[in-house]
Amino acid sequence: MINKISNVNSYKLFGIIAASLLLFLSIRCSDSNTNEDTNKAEVHNESEEHSDEIFMTEETMKELGIEVKEAGSGVIKNYIELTGEIIAEPSRISHVIPRFEGIVKEVFKTVGDKVKKGEVLALIESNESLATYEVQSLIDGTIIEMHMTQGELIGNELHAFVIADLNKVWAIFNIYQKDLGKIKAGQKAIVSIGANDSQETGTISYVSPVVNEKTRTASGRVILNNQSGRWMPGMFVTAKVHVSEKKYALVIEKTALQTLDDKLVVFIKDEDGGFHPSDVKTGGENDDTIEIISGLKAGDKYVSKNSFILKSEIQKESFGGGHVH
Repeated sequence: MINKISNVNSYKLFGIIAASLLLFLSIRCSDSNTNEDTNKAEVHNESEEHSDEIFMTEETMKELGIEVKEAGSGVIKNYIELTGEIIAEPSRISHVIPRFEGIVKEVFKTVGDKVKKGEVLALIESNESLATYEVQSLIDGTIIEMHMTQGELIGNELHAFVIADLNKVWAIFNIYQKDLGKIKAGQKAIVSIGANDSQETGTISYVSPVVNEKTRTASGRVILNNQSGRWMPGMFVTAKVHVSEKKYALVIEKTALQTLDDKLVVFIKDEDGGFHPSDVKTGGENDDTIEIISGLKAGDKYVSKNSFILKSEIQKESFGGGHVH
C-alpha cells in the first residue's frame, strides 16, 4: 500500500517538473521574439532617421552650386519700391529760336551732336535785312531736337533746335498715398533701370506737396549724375527707398527656406558633413533676409543657395530613389 502511494507521488512530481520546464521555455521564446521585434524596430527607426540626411562631396556641392553660410545676428532693412522715369532737368534744356524770319542757308549740326556754348548751329538770311546771321548754341549739351532744313523759310517763333545738358538728369517717381507718410526728402533711394542692370544710389531731393487728381500719386525726385550717358530721358526706372531697419538675433538668407511635408525647413550641415532639414519658425523679413525664431541657432551652418536640390533628394528617397554622393 505504501509502495503504491509512493509511486503515485513520484508521477505527480514528474508532471510538475515537466510543466515548469515547458513554461520556462515558453517564456524564453517569448522574450527572444520580443527582443528580435525590438531590434527590428530600432533598425527601422535608425533607417528612417537617416533617410532625411543627405551626404555629398565638396566637389558635388560645387558642381550643383550649393552654398553654405553661418547663421548669426543681422539687420533687416525694409524698403518701399517706386516706379518712374528719367527726364532731362528743365533748367538744363535750351530752346534755340531764330532772331529774325528768313531762309535757312546752311545747317552745321543735327540731332545727337554734342555742342559747346556759342558754337554755330546754322546760318539764316534775314528777310528784313537780307543779311546772314548765325544761330548759336546757348549752352553746352546735346541736340535732342531739330526743326529746320536747308533752304526752308523759318520764322522767329519756332524752336529750331532743342539742346539738353544731360550730365545730370532727374528720376521722377510716383508715390502712392499709402506710402506718403514714409517717403521724405533726404532719404536714400537705390535707382535701377532693370533687375540685371547696375544701380546707383541717390538722395530724394523733393516730394511734391500735392497729389495728382488722376493718378492719386505724388511725385518724388532723385537727381542722378549722368556723365556716362546711361540714364536716358524716357527710360523706365525703379527705386528702392530705405524706410526702416531692425536688428535681430538670428537671420538667414530667404533663399535657404524650403517647404517639406507642409513645413518650413532649412537644411543644416552636420558635423559629419551630412545635411538634414530642420523645421523653423520665422519672424521679420524683407525681400532678401528673414528672422529665425526657432529651429536654428547662431553658428549653425545652413544651405543658403540651391537648397531645393536637397529637398528634391529627400523627396526622391521617399519614392525609393537614392541619395546624391
